Amino acid sequence: MKTLEDLFEHQLKDLYSAEKQLVDALPKMVKNATDSKLKKAFEDHLKETKEHKTRLEEIGDILDLKLGGETCKAMKGLIKEAEGFLEEDAEDAVRDAGLIAEAQRVEHYEISGYGTALRYAKELGHDDVAKILKKTLEEEYGADDKLNKMAEERLNRKAKA
Repeated sequence: MKTLEDLFEHQLKDLYSAEKQLVDALPKMVKNATDSKLKKAFEDHLKETKEHKTRLEEIGDILDLKLGGETCKAMKGLIKEAEGFLEEDAEDAVRDAGLIAEAQRVEHYEISGYGTALRYAKELGHDDVAKILKKTLEEEYGADDKLNKMAEERLNRKAKA
């Protein structure tokens, strides 16, 4: 990598790999959630994640960039950690609270990645790409906020009981 453009492209490939991995992992979160609202939140985020992947493909087309071929090691690790948690013998309420924690780790990683890519897009004058990235970033913040509210408003209390 020699330029900010090279780094930007690397970031986009990393995000694409992360979203692809998440599309495969989220159904496990849906399956293991016991709270109906949490299950629905994971189902909704799976749909959103598929849209994020599609948006990245659109960005690849705009920039004439092939996004495949890289593996996001951070997402791979976050998913492995979440799968390890699912192997724990936990009460349902505790499992749901833990699933939120695992999902928020993923959201925070994505927020960081999309925030960085958005800054690079703006710096490089890719205004059309920046708009697409901004929309996804806002959705990632929204997903994190939704999970946080679910935890604070009831699921952590259920786990505490």
